[in-house]
Amino acid sequence: MSASSLRLEDFQGMHACKIMHPGRGLLEKIEKQRFMTLKVFLSDDETADFDLLEAAANDSCAKEEMDLQDKETTCGEILPVVIIGNGPSGICLSYLLSGYTPYLSPEGWHPNPLLHSKLAEQPHLSLLEQDLEYLCEGLEGRSSNPVAVLFDSLLLPDSDFGLDHTSPLEWRYEPERAIPHLVLGKGPPGGAWHAMEGSMLTLSLANWMELPGLKLKDWMRDKRRNVRNDRATPAEIASYYQHYVSQMSLEQNFACGTTVTSVTREPGEQDGSPPCWRVSGLQWKEGEILGVTEEVPFSLLAHNVVLATGTHDVPARLGVEGESLPFVSHSFWELEMAISRGELDQSSDPVLVVGAGLTAADAVLAAHHLNTSVYHAFRRSVTDPGLIFNQLPKLLYPEYHKVHQMMTQQPHQSTPSLEPAQNLHSRPSSSSYTPLSSSSTPSSSSSSYPGYLSFPCHRVAAFRPDRKCILESDSGEQTVVQVSKALVLIGAHPNLSFLRDKGRSLGINPDEAISCRRNPIDVDPFTNKVLAADGPGMYAMGPLVGENFVRFLKGGALAIVGDLSKQWSWRRGEKAVTADRRVSCRIDAEVLDS
Repeated sequence: MSASSLRLEDFQGMHACKIMHPGRGLLEKIEKQRFMTLKVFLSDDETADFDLLEAAANDSCAKEEMDLQDKETTCGEILPVVIIGNGPSGICLSYLLSGYTPYLSPEGWHPNPLLHSKLAEQPHLSLLEQDLEYLCEGLEGRSSNPVAVLFDSLLLPDSDFGLDHTSPLEWRYEPERAIPHLVLGKGPPGGAWHAMEGSMLTLSLANWMELPGLKLKDWMRDKRRNVRNDRATPAEIASYYQHYVSQMSLEQNFACGTTVTSVTREPGEQDGSPPCWRVSGLQWKEGEILGVTEEVPFSLLAHNVVLATGTHDVPARLGVEGESLPFVSHSFWELEMAISRGELDQSSDPVLVVGAGLTAADAVLAAHHLNTSVYHAFRRSVTDPGLIFNQLPKLLYPEYHKVHQMMTQQPHQSTPSLEPAQNLHSRPSSSSYTPLSSSSTPSSSSSSYPGYLSFPCHRVAAFRPDRKCILESDSGEQTVVQVSKALVLIGAHPNLSFLRDKGRSLGINPDEAISCRRNPIDVDPFTNKVLAADGPGMYAMGPLVGENFVRFLKGGALAIVGDLSKQWSWRRGEKAVTADRRVSCRIDAEVLDS
């Protein structure tokens, strides 16, 4: 079995990596990144020779691609950065890693005089080169991550007060700062936004959803659509993110259709190769038969790995009896599918919605629009300040305010049971069990919102095969409801199955599963380095570190690139490369026994 190999002598920190069975698209992207890295080290006099070298290597590697199955290909170097996740976190990080650099604009002004004076101390330095901890001092915002508050304040000054100040930053494209990287994602750029319901409005204001360098409103204006109520739909946001990658010429950094199955720490080799990270997985590619796709394994090495997967992969479960029955769903999409199949209408038994978040509210609205009756059960009190509805301005979010009114004005009123109900499942003897009376059903005509009934401070005790659900109040009283479908919409967890013990050891509380709200990954607040990683070079950002909103995840990208830029500072500077840093490149054809 033959393979092509590019050997680099005296190449600082870069050593050979093995890529096991990469898909064609992935291999091409790795090759591009390899030569992008090499070009940094060549002077003008070497450019012509390098072009011939690159063409020869590409031709050699292209030949290898044609016969990858059951082979081991040695091709290229250890990648500087691999990003797992191609949602807005990964996209924003790719933008900064590609050489787009924020500076204080000569005409820039920030309404916070202390922050402005700090930025003005060294205006010739980019934000990546400045002391982020110093700049963060004294700033307050709606994120617990200081760099997120800083970057948000610079991109959207005083936006929390409804003001629309111009950002004091200007973006310069400095390709000499670019750090080669690869972004892996299951679907198209945009991540989970492509799987969200397309017609409802986003929670955040439209400009809070945008990424640096491309105004969302300008993009939507080009699409000849006005932003209604200053909010956009998830479908529009997903399209914007996909267009952003193309507009900013980031496509060469993205390998879509990939699923990462393992991230492990590799020890250093005897030849002096440093320890690094091995990222393994599968990539979908077109098979030999038209219309047939196949999974191709890949394995590559990287100095740095960034976890940017988001938290929408695995729906959270109640962990109660009967939760796996066919009529119980954990996705808003399953409600939409039932509606499209004509399974739900005004004559159906009520739909039970469990949860008090925005997705649960969307489900209530969707069912209510069909005139399908709704039971709505949730653990919190309607006056709980932690309830998301109590944090949203009524004028900006009228649809969610309506749901909150329904929850408040139409609660279930318990009534004494006239006779014992049948024992559907075991329960504490102190609990009372009451079948829902007809006067309390959602269809009661006397209600302000016919077809809706809320169950505040209730949990689901069990689901039964006959489509009966047992709800239990905080006081232990149990009520049975007959439903056509149950939707458990209580959030989601990240899929970190590619990490040891699903990444539990990386959380603030290593005894619990990683959760955006309850147990995010523990990172350094100014670099986003994972504190409990198996070795250096692992970072995390976005929802994995507690950032639910796009406006704040951009700060994670700034922190990571700022730290990586310091590591790669030796790659910048004069274009003429000094003799002790020149790289001797050659291609050796090697014959390997299969």
